[in-house]
Amino acid sequence: MTDIVPVLARADQNLTSSLDKLFELLRIKSISTDPAYKAECRKGAEWLVAYLKSIGFDASVRDTPGHPMVVAHHDGATSDAPHLLFYGHYDVQPVDPIELWENDPFEPSIKDVGDGRKILTGRGTADDKGQLMTFVEACRAYKEIEGALPCRITILFEGEEESGSPSLKPFLQANADELKADYALVCDTSMWDRETPAIAGALRGLVGEEIVVTAADRDLHSGLFGGAAANPIHILTSVLAGLHDETGRITLEGFYDGVEETPENIKASWDSLGKTAESFLGEVGLSVPAGEKGRSVLELTWARPTAEVNGIWGGYTGEGFKTVIAAKASAKVSFRLVGTQDPDTIRQSFRNFVRSKVPADCSVEFHPHGGSPAIHLAYDSPVLTKAKTALSDEWPKPAVVIGMGGSIPIVGDFQKMLGMESLLVGFGLSDDRIHSPNEKYELTSYHKGIRSWIRILSALAA
Repeated sequence: MTDIVPVLARADQNLTSSLDKLFELLRIKSISTDPAYKAECRKGAEWLVAYLKSIGFDASVRDTPGHPMVVAHHDGATSDAPHLLFYGHYDVQPVDPIELWENDPFEPSIKDVGDGRKILTGRGTADDKGQLMTFVEACRAYKEIEGALPCRITILFEGEEESGSPSLKPFLQANADELKADYALVCDTSMWDRETPAIAGALRGLVGEEIVVTAADRDLHSGLFGGAAANPIHILTSVLAGLHDETGRITLEGFYDGVEETPENIKASWDSLGKTAESFLGEVGLSVPAGEKGRSVLELTWARPTAEVNGIWGGYTGEGFKTVIAAKASAKVSFRLVGTQDPDTIRQSFRNFVRSKVPADCSVEFHPHGGSPAIHLAYDSPVLTKAKTALSDEWPKPAVVIGMGGSIPIVGDFQKMLGMESLLVGFGLSDDRIHSPNEKYELTSYHKGIRSWIRILSALAA
């Protein structure tokens, strides 16, 4: 096993030049969703290829129908070293509204914000250029001290993450043999707080459905037909209300198939983070938790499935009043999935439930909106255990394994298309203002992020 003390010391020595390189990348206006910045996106890909080549990677720009990918390879120190695929994205969000920025979003700087804290400012600092450069700089420090990397590394940097990744799946399919590795590393997530690193061990899956209930063949006068004609808004709201019972459990047949209880030691570790219902919901002006009774807010948002109504409409909603019985009523419903819940099974169960509640002389249409399973790394996974120990050695507080209520599509793609589990380690913070004006990244996140990847690579190679 490599003595990483000299490698960590080199990362410290490199910090100033490393920031200079990061700032070069941040100045590139790689806004993927705006065609006006197409050339800038290519410039970002070419900059990364040139820098990766300078530290010994075999790197190239790969064209797609949209913005290019960056693919790079480096051998490990030994022939049997583990093979890791590191993923990040070099594209960024638009900067609008520009007038809310305190400085030029593409002229990064270092600011002292008091309490001994310094931040890096500018678009892409946290999402995701600063994050991906922590890994690149860890590799640079390793190469300068050891002349080699402890693991075999493949890098995939995408240029369309912020615009829906339209080229990603075809690219993964076409290059599956080249990209497949033992594990994927994803650095597009956050820490628990400034002193506590986190590994995202689970991501909830997603099923989306739009429902349209149709009753009469036209809108009806509520005085002439009220009480006799079916009202699709009544039908729809009754259906939606029936999705949960009085304890907050979801009533669909077979819904909880594949849902496992979170281990008690993991729940205890979440409880130790001190996030109460009052502190969690108080940030949004609420205080009483919904959902399944008897569960903590972190368990509800990280490890339990949900059914949520995201939109509902029908009838007259304009100014004034119009006494009609609408011909149609619509809603958008989403389900967050955990464990091994099957998206197709959940979708079919929901449709069966709705159809059973719709009167015979009415009809219902369904329009699907995506479906992906949950992602879960076993809590006793050796990879997770090694990474957790490595992070705990670097930061003031021990690393925690958290869940994520949302989804990161690339993680599902790696699992489904390349057969790889993903280790999600990021160094962002909740106040980094990603996608907003005045995006920032803590200097500590950047510096200790580099050191953290050095420790993780060494641990995974052992």
